[in-house]
Amino acid sequence: MEFKNIYFLGIGGIGMSALARYFLHEGKRVAGYDRTETRLTRELTREGAAIHYEDDVRLIPAAFTDPADTIVVYTPAVPEEHGEFRYFRDRGFTVEKRSQMLGHLAEGKYVMAVAGTHGKTTTSTLVAWLNRTITGGGSAFLGGISKNFGGNLVLGEGPRLAVEADEFDRSFLRLWPDTAIVTSADADHLDIYGTHEAVKQAFAQFVRQIRPGGSLVIKEGVDIALDNPDIAVYRYSYDRPCDFYARNIEPLVGGYYRYDLVTPDGTIGGCAPGIPGWVNVENAVAASAALWCAARAEGTRLDADGLRAGLASFSGVKRRFEFYINTPQRVYMDDYAHHPRELAATISSLRKMFPGRRITALFQPHLYTRTRDLCDGFAEALSQADEAVLLPIYPAREEPIPGVASEMIARRLTVPWRIVEREELADTVAAMQPDVTVSFGAGNIDACCEAIAEKLGRATAGEPRS
Repeated sequence: MEFKNIYFLGIGGIGMSALARYFLHEGKRVAGYDRTETRLTRELTREGAAIHYEDDVRLIPAAFTDPADTIVVYTPAVPEEHGEFRYFRDRGFTVEKRSQMLGHLAEGKYVMAVAGTHGKTTTSTLVAWLNRTITGGGSAFLGGISKNFGGNLVLGEGPRLAVEADEFDRSFLRLWPDTAIVTSADADHLDIYGTHEAVKQAFAQFVRQIRPGGSLVIKEGVDIALDNPDIAVYRYSYDRPCDFYARNIEPLVGGYYRYDLVTPDGTIGGCAPGIPGWVNVENAVAASAALWCAARAEGTRLDADGLRAGLASFSGVKRRFEFYINTPQRVYMDDYAHHPRELAATISSLRKMFPGRRITALFQPHLYTRTRDLCDGFAEALSQADEAVLLPIYPAREEPIPGVASEMIARRLTVPWRIVEREELADTVAAMQPDVTVSFGAGNIDACCEAIAEKLGRATAGEPRS
């Protein structure tokens, strides 16, 4: 990278912040803009980045105003009319999307890319952690905060690079992986794609970009065109017999599982992920398959002992099946789920973990377009709980759409519901005295988690927080 300075538009995003951290580590000067201050931006500031929160070209540091030594990286969520974006574009700066930059950094690496409309963050983080425990090295750009690594950037020796391949704005088409996982290809981001068929076509193109001699690990039942003749294709599932699946699944205390992993080479017994939920068994099967493919590409076999150790020591990802309270009297967990399939899978896992107990789902819809397009699916998923509390839609990058509101989901629910403002959520939940509570959403509902846990915890004073 010949540029001395890297300027980020949207520096606080989970993927953008990982790139910013990488360049700080490489000794580059880093600055950027974001709409709001967050824990991530504060951490970047402490690490040396210069960050501001107003769209004002006068706040761009002087060192970053020369196109000869500054490159600009932006997230597609930044609109074209953004003042700083126009400033850099109109003055001849090199301006690239985050996905383009990630593509540059992946050159010369053995890339293990995880794509899917849901499930990709936990799976890609598992790939990174298993790679570290098995090989002792490896790098990763992750879409969440790994509890094992303590961040979203992993730097290590060796050629293997794990990345989360984001389908938003077709960003994953900037990658040319050696091994790819496709966890799902459901209808999502229809504001970008228009139709579910267009989503599936983009995933098919992603598969075509797997390098010759590479491998695809795709969930059993995912329906996309597979027409790359130069790769090996493997199917995986939770427990349905195929190339990779879990067999002899044994439920353990607290929602954990032990199982035997079936692979094309044979069975690896005694696998037990360090995080609960049946859906995470499925994620672990996918991640294990990717490591099997990487070993195969090197002419070796998957290290069974290293795999078991990596699975057992995996601590998960912030905001993915994250427990705040887990006692016999009361449970509260938070999850980033923002697609109907994700909500349904998490509630299903909770049903198996806490049979016979009453589940209260808290949900903040993310994006007006997603709420409009997937309204029926959200209502069906949330109706699997016993009651629901909805927040107003989190708009993110979007302007309101007339007639689109959380009430669209609420009116379709078949369980009791209410809608509250985010500022009232913790008090409302505490007053309800729920049994098992789960909060969902990709917006800012997570800012309520500590308050919800604190207020619910008063009812279980003296109980240890898990």
